Amino acid sequence: MDTLIARLGLALSIGLLVGLERGWQEREAPEGSRTAGMRTFGISGLLGGVLAALAQTLNSPTMFPIGFLGFAVTLGVFKLREARSDSDYSVTTVMAGLGVLALGGLAVTGDAQAAAAGGAALAATLASRNVLHGFLKRLTWMELRSALMLAVMTAVVLPILPDEAIDPWGGLNPWKVWFFTVLTASLSFLGYIAVRIFGASKGFVLSAIAGSLVSSTAVTMVLARTAKRSADPLPLAGAAALGAAVSILRVTGLILLIDPAAIVAIGPAAATAAIVFAGSALAILYWRRDKPFADVPASNPFEIGPLLIFATIFAAAAIASAVLASRFGSSGLLVTSALAGTVDVDVAVLAALQVGRNAMPIDVIGEAILIAMATNALCRAGIATVLGPSTFSKTFATLTITAGAAAFAVHTIIAGM
Repeated sequence: MDTLIARLGLALSIGLLVGLERGWQEREAPEGSRTAGMRTFGISGLLGGVLAALAQTLNSPTMFPIGFLGFAVTLGVFKLREARSDSDYSVTTVMAGLGVLALGGLAVTGDAQAAAAGGAALAATLASRNVLHGFLKRLTWMELRSALMLAVMTAVVLPILPDEAIDPWGGLNPWKVWFFTVLTASLSFLGYIAVRIFGASKGFVLSAIAGSLVSSTAVTMVLARTAKRSADPLPLAGAAALGAAVSILRVTGLILLIDPAAIVAIGPAAATAAIVFAGSALAILYWRRDKPFADVPASNPFEIGPLLIFATIFAAAAIASAVLASRFGSSGLLVTSALAGTVDVDVAVLAALQVGRNAMPIDVIGEAILIAMATNALCRAGIATVLGPSTFSKTFATLTITAGAAAFAVHTIIAGM
């Protein structure tokens, strides 16, 4: 009895939570003009729980479906009357009510935790109306088409790709190549979404951070070019250093998702470099906080062309790593990581994790990842030197060397313990 009472209470709570959001949205409406408010949604959740409990007690599997249909018809009739009166064509309230009834039934006779999570997700989705609609208004057709194509290619292609090496050296796994490609693009898309929602005009620092989640190299390139037209390039160098710190954190997050054990080998050094970059950047930006800033744009990371290029480079790097590792051992993996890091740090890190995990000690994999991150940082410093003015390039190069030296010292000390 106690368990049933608790589950019925959960069903009621789910309805009240959704009803709270619905009631707040229509709080200005006159009394009696709404189809469903907080009390109605609460009762709907409780009703779903009662119907599920009765169906289980009476051993009548059809009771809940019949009750669900009856509830849907009743709610639909009242919503239709409201829609005709208000010229409202939204069906959100009806769908929310049906969801609450179904979750109430799940809370009583199914997975209570899943029902609670579903109720919270439903309420959050309803509450995010303005954010979602605002994002849709900003979304372009090219972005939507790219995302849809990627979703189709992932849902259709990924399941049929072989999840085993198809080359003689054991480096090319088609499923992993495409999976890592999608994963990297998804992480980069987080930064892209930040730029699209908040806009680059919301702040230079935010733009630099979000842009670095997409590509810190691209951000450095844009900043270097902008610095040539700026009367004060120093804040731009600080923003580039902040982007470098974000890049380190992004790569670390990628490693945590794929092989958390590798964090032990690279964590202290990576954290040291990120702290040096971020601390120096914040000091510069705070010191020159009264200076004007420029915006850093970000491109859509879900474009199919760049994704296919990334997948191709990753596949080539994986094969090269496997070949060199099989012939030259750990030194071959380190060389491959250094070369791949000059092109794309994500490619280098993913290739090292895929090839080295089964054949190399974790400390060797860690060194390969750190070498890839170091060569990528040096390439960014080189780009700054070629494209940016002296003040920008010297400052960014000095910060890069300082961060690298500090990371190397920490790694050496820990390795010697």
